[in-house]
Amino acid sequence: MKGRIELMMILAVLLIFGAPGVRAQDSDDDEEGDQGAVVKALPQAKISLGQALDACEREGKPISAKFEMEDGKLQLSVYTMKGDKLSEVIVDHMSGKVSKAEPITGGEDLTSAKSQSEAMAKAKRPLRAAVDEALKANKGYRAVSVVPALKEGHPMAELTLAKGEELKTVAEKLE
Repeated sequence: MKGRIELMMILAVLLIFGAPGVRAQDSDDDEEGDQGAVVKALPQAKISLGQALDACEREGKPISAKFEMEDGKLQLSVYTMKGDKLSEVIVDHMSGKVSKAEPITGGEDLTSAKSQSEAMAKAKRPLRAAVDEALKANKGYRAVSVVPALKEGHPMAELTLAKGEELKTVAEKLE
């Protein structure tokens, strides 16, 4: 019994103070990471991921895009690069207009954006072409996200597609 109590106390300390692979997430993290919530909210969006990529071109070259939940609401986020500047552009999912653009200056967002910009620097095809190709090959699906990466030195786009509540991931070449 004493060993069980000690184990429970150790787990409680790890959850409170954090440990690699073991941590309690706050409700915002749970919601933002919940693709199920995105899929349920997706039908309300009048703008497609491809249209958002087009809408952001004034802000820079799109390097990734995704529908996500932010504060309980559906949001359409596109990372762009213009020269050496990286930005997150928020596109209104109803009108297709850019509602906000702000520089990416640190944290995981900057790390992700740098990796994505490296992949897109080697790409010969834009993300929009990868989205269109994936949707053409997957009738009835809608693009939820597109993220480029280098796979064995070659630029590839990983797309998450949704049809109803079904999700699937496909890859498209960017060269």
